[in-house]
Amino acid sequence: MSALSGKQIWDEVGETDDERDKMLLQIDKECLDVYKRKVDHAVKSRAHLLQALADAKVELSRLLSALGEKSYVGIPEKTSGTIKEQLAAIAPTLEKLWKQKEDRIKEFFDVQSQIQKISSEIAGINEQVESLTVDESDLSVKKLDEFHVQLQELQKEKSDRLHKVLDLVSTVHDLCAVLGMDFFSTITEVHPSLDDSTGVQSKSISNDTLSNLANTVLVLKEDKKQRLLKLQELATQLIDLWNLMDTPEEERSLFDHVTCNISASVDEVSISGALALDLIEQAEVEVERLDQLKASRMKEISFKRQAELEDIYARAHIEIDTEAAREKIMALIDSGNVDPAELLADMDNQIVNAKEEAHSRKEILDKVEKWMAACEEESWLEDYNRDDNRYNASRGAHLNLKRAEKARILVNKIPALVDSLVAKTRAWEQERDTTFTYDGVPLLAMLDEYMMLRHDREEEKRRLRDQKKFHEQMSKEPEVFGSTPSPARPLGPKKGSGQRANGSANGPASRRLSLNSHQNGSRSTSKDGKRQTIAPMNYVAMTKDDAASHISGAEPIPSTP
Repeated sequence: MSALSGKQIWDEVGETDDERDKMLLQIDKECLDVYKRKVDHAVKSRAHLLQALADAKVELSRLLSALGEKSYVGIPEKTSGTIKEQLAAIAPTLEKLWKQKEDRIKEFFDVQSQIQKISSEIAGINEQVESLTVDESDLSVKKLDEFHVQLQELQKEKSDRLHKVLDLVSTVHDLCAVLGMDFFSTITEVHPSLDDSTGVQSKSISNDTLSNLANTVLVLKEDKKQRLLKLQELATQLIDLWNLMDTPEEERSLFDHVTCNISASVDEVSISGALALDLIEQAEVEVERLDQLKASRMKEISFKRQAELEDIYARAHIEIDTEAAREKIMALIDSGNVDPAELLADMDNQIVNAKEEAHSRKEILDKVEKWMAACEEESWLEDYNRDDNRYNASRGAHLNLKRAEKARILVNKIPALVDSLVAKTRAWEQERDTTFTYDGVPLLAMLDEYMMLRHDREEEKRRLRDQKKFHEQMSKEPEVFGSTPSPARPLGPKKGSGQRANGSANGPASRRLSLNSHQNGSRSTSKDGKRQTIAPMNYVAMTKDDAASHISGAEPIPSTP
């Protein structure tokens, strides 16, 4: 169907010209209204686009400022073109900057949340990270770097604090082990997070935790020090009591874990349970038991000390009244007026003093032993020289000959040995302003008498040799005149049995010395238990009558080589 024009339609309908004009006016008006509306919409759209463009530019500037960007590569340089073209040109840049802003905000949030978390750990507070807000006005890289630097410093501080915490926890663990204490309860009292079951990064590193840990370590170290001192005191008491009562090694070994730390420093004690309270209590009980046992064995212990003291004096050849000393000890113990510890301490002091005196006499006593040994060899040599069969080829004769040679050398050294002994003895007496006695006899008097007797003996030997030569000469004179000699008659009383050329059983008592005849000056003991000393066999006086009896004896007396 072909379209009909308005005029044709109106003609067919029969519209009048007025109606037609009226309808056209209405159509014109409606068209004008539509146009106006379109224009208004276009104006509003333009204004909206301009506003959008302005807002986009403002947003762009704000983003650049917040991100700290002075310029941006994606910003269009040309401002010409339609509004939509300008908006289309700036939109991608805005999208990138918004994306960059979101990423930057996330970075800031991550860094600041870590800073807040570590700061809270150091401060010891539990602040929720969700409450953190990021300042979007400054999202520059410079600001982000500042936060990163702050985070690194806090991370380093956290690491340092964590190492301190772990070191202190380890120290607490070691101390608790040595002291026999419960580590778990001790460490959780400081902070629950310090338990071994908690991860390392979850442990508290706050100032309060570090302070409490340090204080705990100080308390435990002081406790360790006090316990060690107590244990060392108990160990010393145990050793003293053991030594006092000669406790067998098997029984002592039961407390090796106590005595092993007697001289250890606090830092050297590291064995688990070494300073536990039950161990100290065990040592205290043992000390108390030994103390009670010591009280019941005081006499035995005291007499043991006295025997040690007597032995020191005996080896030093110092005479003491042993019976009186033992009676005094018995009286003190029976009276109950003396503290056993004081009595033993006094006896220990006496032993120390005795050892010091014995040490001061040692050099002289060593020379006395050499002198006595030389005197014994001198006596043996005289007996050997008196033996007419000494040169016979009998068994052992060559050994005696060698001994005689050594004895002669030793005897020849006696004068020098005596002189040295006299000098040292006099110096000792001058230094201490007291007399040096040997088994109760003044040593200088013994030496002086010995040298006098030795001189007399040498003179007597010389006189006997002269008399022998005279008698030999007299016995040869009758042969010169052709007469037969008569047997020689004794010039004096016959020599009694047991006498020797160097000694007499009838010598003056004032010329005898109280010396030991056995080797090294050992003591002989009489029936009553008292010490006696015997002079060397050749160390006796010789009278002129004794010498005459030797001349008249049937056995010739050879001279000393």
